[in-house]
Amino acid sequence: MNSILNLQSSHRSVRKFKDRPVEESLFRELVKTAQCAATSHHVQAYVVIRVKDGETRKQIADLAGPQPWVEQAPVFLIFCADLTRLESVCLGQGLEPETAWAEQFIVATVDTAILAQNLMIAAESQGLGGVFIGGIRNDPARICELLEIPRLAYPVFGMCLGYPDHQPDIKPRLPLDLVLREDRFYGSGESRVEKDLARYDRTMREYYLSRDSNIKDQTWQGQMADFMSRVIRPHMKSFLEERGFFLK
Repeated sequence: MNSILNLQSSHRSVRKFKDRPVEESLFRELVKTAQCAATSHHVQAYVVIRVKDGETRKQIADLAGPQPWVEQAPVFLIFCADLTRLESVCLGQGLEPETAWAEQFIVATVDTAILAQNLMIAAESQGLGGVFIGGIRNDPARICELLEIPRLAYPVFGMCLGYPDHQPDIKPRLPLDLVLREDRFYGSGESRVEKDLARYDRTMREYYLSRDSNIKDQTWQGQMADFMSRVIRPHMKSFLEERGFFLK
């Protein structure tokens, strides 16, 4: 294990931050480094909005949960999948842009996610910590109004960043054999799945019961069954269509 593997293996969600600003030069260098992430066809189909205004932050924090760390973190970012730049370039070259295709939606969303993960790793390498905020999709239309996000762009998630003021335990991940397969989706080791999941349930239950905060008696399978049996953010399909995504 080298320093990069150790860094990536120690990721945890940080929601409490010291009252210490992130230096502007460091922040800009982190974003610049994140831009070196892989990007499909070199489209770089993203825009990152740093939200500084206190009242806007408060509204987003309330919409997202509430999640007070959105308001409290030294840095709060919104990551947008963006096709507006590509549309403008296409028109500027005298070509009629093809928009609303599912593949464009996937490319822009994946590009944005890879950029954000690169930024998180870069931040952690400099002693910062953070947490992704998917809760902005609770009301993405209102987020677009607050941040004046145009059509052909949409907010994928947010991110809080700052110097950690706590050290949460690392949440255990699924056993490797449940994620890594050979040659086929269903490999030869499927007979072990139930045993592996049962062992992972025990691990997760022990983790949840031993936490300093938000202690609960829950297994991974129970948590996921609850997640998959509920309708979550049913407005997203119509919202994306209104934004000009995912129509074809």
